[in-house]
Amino acid sequence: MIDAHRVTLAAADDFDGWRVAARGLAEAGIPASAVIWQVDGGETDLFANSETGPRPVGPGFAVPRSFVDMAEKAICHSDPQRFGLLYAMLIKLRANRRAMEDSADPLLHRLEHMAKEVRRDLHKMHAFVRFREVEDQGGPRFVAWFEPDHHIVRAAAGFFVRRFTAMRWSILTPELSIHWDGEVLTESLGATRQDAPDGDPVEETWKTYYASIFNPARVKVEAMTKEMPKKYWKNMPETALIGELIAGAQAREAAMIESSAVLPKAGANLPASWQALKAEAAHCTRCGLYKCATQTVFGEGPLDAKIIFVGEQPGDQEDLAGRPFVGPAGQLFNAALEQAGIERAQTYITNAVKHFKFEPRGKRRIHQKPDTGEIDACRWWQEQERRLIKPALTVALGATAARSLTGKTVTISKVRGNPLTLADGNECWVTVHPSFLLRLPDEEVRRAERELFVEDLRRIRRRVSHLAP
Repeated sequence: MIDAHRVTLAAADDFDGWRVAARGLAEAGIPASAVIWQVDGGETDLFANSETGPRPVGPGFAVPRSFVDMAEKAICHSDPQRFGLLYAMLIKLRANRRAMEDSADPLLHRLEHMAKEVRRDLHKMHAFVRFREVEDQGGPRFVAWFEPDHHIVRAAAGFFVRRFTAMRWSILTPELSIHWDGEVLTESLGATRQDAPDGDPVEETWKTYYASIFNPARVKVEAMTKEMPKKYWKNMPETALIGELIAGAQAREAAMIESSAVLPKAGANLPASWQALKAEAAHCTRCGLYKCATQTVFGEGPLDAKIIFVGEQPGDQEDLAGRPFVGPAGQLFNAALEQAGIERAQTYITNAVKHFKFEPRGKRRIHQKPDTGEIDACRWWQEQERRLIKPALTVALGATAARSLTGKTVTISKVRGNPLTLADGNECWVTVHPSFLLRLPDEEVRRAERELFVEDLRRIRRRVSHLAP
């Protein structure tokens, strides 16, 4: 029976100690199965001898930088097998320097996953630590409580020193506490939640500010709790408000749906329902674009339209007029519709985003593309428009409209000319936005692209006559 070599490391995150010991063991040809790794103060293996392993001799051997980066993170993981797993990987690398390139290796996959979890834990500590002000003999000190999943406190310390250099602060955790006095970083034993202060006067101001900027239309609860688990909420003053704010937003939205989107069972109530929806949209604050836009630009057209065209957003002239597609792109669109044999007056035309997003440049307002959050926040309105009108076919003019209708990023060149089926079963066709044609600098290219656009519209006209003769 081969005696096991016991290596005792100074701390749970002792990368330097592990590296020296691992190098000596590898040079001596000690297999991973013959090494017992433990942390000073932890449990001792009764079957291991008292050695700490052979000391490294000679120049050593090189390993890829990617392994060192991974090991520095994985060593901080809470998995008690991490030291042995890293040593086993080191032995592999000594025999084959390209072992880090084997993505199918389960050992490498496990270690990379551990490193990823540590990086995520570090990110959470950076993001979710909240300091409370207290007084001690040296004056104001800011104290925070945090419960990491892994041994990351020392690894995270540099971030807080750099960010709060001029502050005196302490971060208390169950395993280890760190303290900064403005010049020197020190450590002490772990603490309990009761050792940290509950709050300070600044928190009430912060809560008021957070409540004022909270935008419930942008909140995805499932994604939020995945990124910010509820275990951290009790340490953060603003998160105490989230449940109440979301509940209030959901109640307001439910009331809005009930009041503005009561769909008719018979055609007689359709105009009233549409007018109620339009009136509600006029006061929309689901995203921040309403603050600078002149007004909401809602859709227009007959409520029995067989085609709904969905554009991106109102432009400068649409924002002032309160109607969709009345500017230069709208004029081009009208001409293309006429050439394709489609009467605009028989179609319903709206936008994915109902407020004008722009950047002021002198006296001009330059169009800015809406972001994903703004598209998703406004998606509810076009869904209600389509739900009321029940078109035979919906047309997405451009990528923003396609994103609003399908809920995902769409490459126009890949789907153009082929019907898509939306979540509600409605058929959708995707083509370019008329403004795309206006932006083309070359006249010959612009003429060719315009012909393609008109041909798309002709194909849509023929398809509608087949779906709803």
